[in-house]
Amino acid sequence: MRLRLMDAAIECLVELGYAGTSTTVVSERAGVSRGAQLHHFPSKAALLAGAVDHLTQVRMDELLSRADEVASADRRTVLEILAGHFTSDVFSAALELWVAARTDPELRAVVEPVELRIGRQTHEMAVVALRADESIPGTRELVQATLDMVRGLGLASAFGDDARRRSVVLDRWAEVLDNELVSRRAASSASGARSAGKSSSADSASLASSARSASGARSAATVRPKGRG
Repeated sequence: MRLRLMDAAIECLVELGYAGTSTTVVSERAGVSRGAQLHHFPSKAALLAGAVDHLTQVRMDELLSRADEVASADRRTVLEILAGHFTSDVFSAALELWVAARTDPELRAVVEPVELRIGRQTHEMAVVALRADESIPGTRELVQATLDMVRGLGLASAFGDDARRRSVVLDRWAEVLDNELVSRRAASSASGARSAGKSSSADSASLASSARSASGARSAATVRPKGRG
């Protein structure tokens, strides 16, 4: 019953928008009584935010599963998978909530923590899917820029089919990612090697210095003062 309500809520948001989606309409579409709906979701805000949250989690699992099947070097396909999420019905439903929450304090209080959590999870999923190493400086920002760009393409698609333009943009961005992620990894490895070399040299110099000091001490100990008479 709870799942039927959430599925119906997403359908209503996509078809009717936030203003046209009421708890009564959702209950009727789900085939659930008003009392049963209130038992699971006490308010419209709780129902809609809960629906978007749940279905986003389901979709994230699906996206990560698909990304796991992609070759590590094929970031273009990963971008296509991400773009699919940001042009899906779940994203359209979430967009309705974002716009409404801007001027609705009650809705914002419910939606904001959900969106913050989804944002973190989406970023983590993208890091894994893109095979990005965030311990390398600049990589985290590059992943976030990727998500911001793909989200923007999703917003643009709300006003018409721009699949052709989106495909060209993703082609170019895949090249950027390949070049940047590979070059950053290489630079980080080189820097690590240099640091290791310096550390080794410093250790060798320290050992040599210690050896010289020990030798000097031994030499001094062997010197005997001349006797009198």
